[in-house]
Amino acid sequence: MMFNKIRTAMTLALTLAVVPATMAAGKDAAKLGTELTPLGGIAAGNADGSIPAWTGGQTEKLAGKHAGDIPLELFADEKPLYRIDAGNYQQYAAQLSGGTIELLKKYPDTFYLDIYPSHRTAAAPTYVYDAVKANVTNCELAEGGYSIEGCIGGIPFPMPENGFEVMWNFLLRVEAPSIEYTFKNVVGNADGSHTLATRNEISFQYPPYYRDADPDNWNGEYSMFRFNTMEPPFKAGESLVIRDSIDADNPRKAWQYLLGQRRVRRAPTVAYDTPDFVASGANYFDEVQGLLGHIDRYSWELVGKKELFVPYNNNGFIAPSAEEAIADFHLNPQHVRWEKHRVWEVKATVADGKRHAVPTRTYYIDEDSWVILLMDGFDAEGNLWRTTQVTPFVVPAVPATLIKTATVFNLQAKTMSVIQSLNGETFRVVDVKPETFFTGDAVAADAVR
Repeated sequence: MMFNKIRTAMTLALTLAVVPATMAAGKDAAKLGTELTPLGGIAAGNADGSIPAWTGGQTEKLAGKHAGDIPLELFADEKPLYRIDAGNYQQYAAQLSGGTIELLKKYPDTFYLDIYPSHRTAAAPTYVYDAVKANVTNCELAEGGYSIEGCIGGIPFPMPENGFEVMWNFLLRVEAPSIEYTFKNVVGNADGSHTLATRNEISFQYPPYYRDADPDNWNGEYSMFRFNTMEPPFKAGESLVIRDSIDADNPRKAWQYLLGQRRVRRAPTVAYDTPDFVASGANYFDEVQGLLGHIDRYSWELVGKKELFVPYNNNGFIAPSAEEAIADFHLNPQHVRWEKHRVWEVKATVADGKRHAVPTRTYYIDEDSWVILLMDGFDAEGNLWRTTQVTPFVVPAVPATLIKTATVFNLQAKTMSVIQSLNGETFRVVDVKPETFFTGDAVAADAVR
């Protein structure tokens, strides 16, 4: 990779200049596993005990019903502690995101939050913990924050000092080296009706989490996937392959197979704020899984850490059918588990010389797992326009807290897009595939067969 060192030095200097002093307190790897969790969260609970101490996370396999490797009965016997709804949300407003409040106001008769006891289930394999500790001293931002160098195999910045580092922690969050699953994309229309956009099968691979991953031999590709559409019939057989990289000059390679053309073509526009054709255009491509793709359209400001009510430990949300799990205008609140957790708040503002349909965004990222839990998007006038809810689930087979389903609400159009619904589907941790599987040539060869 070729990096512009002058631009890197100038941009990074400006970035670090705005870091709050409390965030830049130095990085001591010895804190991991003691006052911090091995992935960088505060190990202790909060003052009133509503957030417990981290005690190792959920690493044991669980009995009961499964969707492949996802246990569906995590804390099945627990009842909500209390409910937040349109009538009482004001007393909890300091611990609610703007998007959550707007949904409570917009749908006062049907939307609410059932608040459950908080469980800090996030965990990772021991080899990942070892890599994270090494990353503390080896990992550095490059390209003005739009790339990294010197690290692999775990969270790159467990003690982040700026917004770029938090976002790289998300992009390189803990994953199984290779997974396969099926999913549905469901569009919620303004009249409350639902439409199945597509049903797909997908393979994901995460090279930084290969057991033999080595930063000196890594080409920078951190995620690759290939999926095939199964429904509806007129789209069955269409395919998409994407390979994402830390290389700021060449962040994404994509290939698409279209039935009508019967050929594979490069797909350079499958990124950022291009409407997602897999979901009938109801969301942008970079709203998949909270944020999918490179971060180079934005500047990233670390606002700080706060306690927030967020969707969490939502294995149970996967158990019902999609028809049961999705209500007219939002997810069915009977099936969504909310807990109080500490999150990093990061503000994204379109960078100089760049463009994006959503000029400002605020992300809320879990301190324990580094997954995005909520996102609020604002229009050019600063009005709240979009909000995303991500429903994380625990997979002890990794072990890790993972995210796939993200629900994007267009608050102005009164529509929603449920992206990668796992309801009625299956999810498995599988053996690593040859990376040639994730190429346009492989898709073309399979299409011929």
